[in-house]
Amino acid sequence: MTAFAPDSIVLNRKLPLWYQVSQSLRASILGRSADDPLRLPTEEQLAGHYGVSVLTMRQALKELEDEGLISRHRRRGTFIEPAAQRGAPVRLLGSVNAIVAQQSGMGIRLLEHGSAPVPHAYAEHFPDLAEVVMYHRLRGDEETGEPTNHARNYVRPELAARVDPADLGRWPMTKVLRDVVGARISRITDTVEARLADPETARLLNVPLLSPILHYTGITYGEDGRVLDLAVIHYRGDRFSFTVTLDAH
Repeated sequence: MTAFAPDSIVLNRKLPLWYQVSQSLRASILGRSADDPLRLPTEEQLAGHYGVSVLTMRQALKELEDEGLISRHRRRGTFIEPAAQRGAPVRLLGSVNAIVAQQSGMGIRLLEHGSAPVPHAYAEHFPDLAEVVMYHRLRGDEETGEPTNHARNYVRPELAARVDPADLGRWPMTKVLRDVVGARISRITDTVEARLADPETARLLNVPLLSPILHYTGITYGEDGRVLDLAVIHYRGDRFSFTVTLDAH
């Protein structure tokens, strides 16, 4: 039986390996195609794929099993749960793979995209540009169709020229920029704050006006220090929570 082929990652040795592996595998699972196999490779094969010990791999798999994304059966193997719940809390641990994982596994609809003046509120992040390319997307639960968040990404034009809008229907912008466009990302700075739903957000997310939402701003920097992408996401307050873990070293 053919096994599911997860994406590869470069591990950051300053962060817990099991966590990075679990988040990368989670992103691969939630971003899979409908015709991808459900059977995962063996623990030993996965450990070799990620370059970690079998013990580390078991810890990563337990995290996904606890979340309900996979099921493990003695002598039969490990399988992706086709109807797994995808509304898990957003967890940030300081790796780009965590950003990819948090945004994966949702139905995505591209509402609009095109060149636009740099918004005044974000002009300081694009001092050399008069225009950026804006992508506005609505994400929802794939099982119920319920809207969960809407996002606007402001991307440098030279990068946007290499973005296929069809890819944004499957993957988050961070993954498209890094893995498809080939942008070299150095860091992402996240800001999360509580706000009240404005009329547009209330309409798109089907929530009452002025209901609580999570307002997320993610700024992606390239190796030259320039901002490559600025994401503004409004999450339904009743569907998401953020857990931030800081490495002490």
